[in-house]
Amino acid sequence: MEKCVIPDTLMLEDRAAHAINAIIGMADHDFGHIPFFAADLMAEPAKMTHGDWDYGSSHGRMVDALVLARHMSGSAEGKETEEKYRSNLLSFFKEDGLSYRQLNPVHRWETNANLIDQRAVILALTSWYMESGDLKVKEHADRHVAALKRIAIKERDIWYYPASEYKESGWPSANAAQLRLAPDPASFSGRLIMPLLKYHEVTGNQDAFELCEFFTALIMERSGVFHEDGSFNTSLAYRSGHFHTRIGTLDAIARFGVFTGNAAMIAWVKKSYDWALTIGTSFGWTPGDMHEQAYEHETCSLVDLISTGITLAQSGYAEYWGIVERFIRNHLAESQLLDLDWVKQSDDRSKDDHARATYYKVADRTRGSFAGYSAPNDFVCDVIEGRGHTNDLQICCLGSGTRGLFMGWSNTITEKNGTVSVNFLLNRGSKWLDVHSYLPHEGKLVLKVHQDLPRLRVRIPEWAGFTKIRYRRDREGSVVEGHGKEPSRWVNRCFLQLNEAFAGETITITFPLSFRTTVETAVGQQFITEWRGDDVIHITPQGKSKPLYSTRSVSDQAPMREGSLRIPEKDFIW
Repeated sequence: MEKCVIPDTLMLEDRAAHAINAIIGMADHDFGHIPFFAADLMAEPAKMTHGDWDYGSSHGRMVDALVLARHMSGSAEGKETEEKYRSNLLSFFKEDGLSYRQLNPVHRWETNANLIDQRAVILALTSWYMESGDLKVKEHADRHVAALKRIAIKERDIWYYPASEYKESGWPSANAAQLRLAPDPASFSGRLIMPLLKYHEVTGNQDAFELCEFFTALIMERSGVFHEDGSFNTSLAYRSGHFHTRIGTLDAIARFGVFTGNAAMIAWVKKSYDWALTIGTSFGWTPGDMHEQAYEHETCSLVDLISTGITLAQSGYAEYWGIVERFIRNHLAESQLLDLDWVKQSDDRSKDDHARATYYKVADRTRGSFAGYSAPNDFVCDVIEGRGHTNDLQICCLGSGTRGLFMGWSNTITEKNGTVSVNFLLNRGSKWLDVHSYLPHEGKLVLKVHQDLPRLRVRIPEWAGFTKIRYRRDREGSVVEGHGKEPSRWVNRCFLQLNEAFAGETITITFPLSFRTTVETAVGQQFITEWRGDDVIHITPQGKSKPLYSTRSVSDQAPMREGSLRIPEKDFIW
């Protein structure tokens, strides 16, 4: 794209390019390019460590994230490492079609097909196939889905898995199946629905659809994962109400409800989603679970909130567009590690422990990653409650964080039945129009229209009201001005209806910014939060290790820079 002057504000495609640095940097070149799972940035020097998630789970997430990040950014960095990730991922399959964790020479974890891993595996294969159309990848995915169906215990109206791990010899105990001693259904079945559904949408695979159908019935009708009021079951058997798996399951079922036209299913999800919103903060922090990990927010959970909110918004609950934009602008953006001056790193490998840990240039290699466990005001969770300080990065959160960037970017501008909607007030290029966002410095959007559009509408934040909203339309030397008080100007409560738009037209929309202070509560602790529009600009008390929201600077005029907005030749949607 030809460069021009654009606002120097949040650019999700640039953030995706930063994420690629970490995705590539966390590979262990001395151990077959198996990525390190976790990093302790508080150690002196900082270190990265391997874990039992290194195989199907980590590789699946990294392949998926690279497909999405490259689509957004156009970056070709680290292609050699990416090929290693892809070949490793395929090598983990056994003849039965499942992905198996491998023996580690240090830890001696037992080889098994962990059911959590399978979700990341089919996620990656689906993105890989959507990107490439590679029939070899589809063959692996078809065999994988068939295996997931084959090993499921099938009853009249539900399917389930009776253990968290499957072996080549079968389930560990037939008695577990007969007694229905199933592990946490959200972790091992509910979250699988989302990638399986997309794979069915892309390929028509009927095994994938059946798995979605019977796993959804399991979760909604029989599992007890969610209470009648929508709250999460916090029993130990349900992983203490683990947020990532609960909200990931809600995301999956919402998508299945849309796909099958089941309005009751979507309403069921909305009830639990609304309850989850009351447990976190309005800028996107959630507890890790309701007990042991309550103080440890995972970026994974936040991205599940983003994805579920988008599906609900697309289903007609338009208020969730604004909620999701706050999550993207705030805790997703703040959870990405770009400043590492506070991390002490080693420039040699003398302390490295083969297949276990590395201390080599950890800061440089993890730049662009996302918080594994964060506090509302600190990248590092080091509190006296819960488990105290454990890790600061987890590779699952790097994969999820990158996916969160993609979900925000790909849903900023959407088209349906001839109506083009600007849903998020973020910088984004498209074949229809470009969006230049001056937020949070100014309440201003500039739309550069590329082709004639039958109908164009733009979401306006609820705090902007309607009486002081102005728009100006410049086309071929003529200017038309208007305001938000005009009749028939609003649809779906928060969308400014601009009607027909024309190629070459420039539309400028302005509105007043909101300056406000809220008191946010997170696991019984209060945080005084200052807002400028939808952006948090300060939190009190301030974090101690790597404070969040402490370096955001705003001015009365948005800074500008030379740049361009990426418009891929071929787009795809997740």
